[in-house]
Order: sequence, then C-alpha cells, then structure tokens
Amino acid sequence: MQAPNKFFDDVSKLMTNAMGVAHGARSEAETAMKSWMDRWLADRDLVTREEFEAVRAMAARAREENEALKARIAALEAAQGK
Repeated sequence: MQAPNKFFDDVSKLMTNAMGVAHGARSEAETAMKSWMDRWLADRDLVTREEFEAVRAMAARAREENEALKARIAALEAAQGK
C-alpha cells in the first residue's frame, strides 16, 4: 500500500510544480505584453484623456467667443445702417 501513495505524492508534487511554472510564465508573459503595449502607445502621437478634455473645453470657449463677436459685428453693422 505504501508504493501507490509514494507514486501519487510524486505526481502531486510534479503537478504542483508544473502549475507554479505555468503561473510564473503567465505572469512574465503579461508583464512583457504590458511593457510592449506601453512602449507601442508611447511611440504613437496619442493624447491623454485630460489633454483631450482641455482642448475640447478651449474649442467650446472659442466657438462661444466667435458667436458673441458675430453678434457684436452684426449689431455694429446695423447701427451703421449697412
């Protein structure tokens, strides 16, 4: 009865070690992929969300200012009788 237990213990240890190696390989692959993606994205000319939102707000203010200036010009032209 002792021999089968030793066999199963050895198989169990082997499987445990294999799972540990597989987990380590997975973690290493994830780290390598994340690093590659970070470098790839850094090489692209992309903007952050904060930068995008800041430019969008600037554009909205510029549009509002343009509309106000158009209204002012129209009022001045009307006052001159054009």
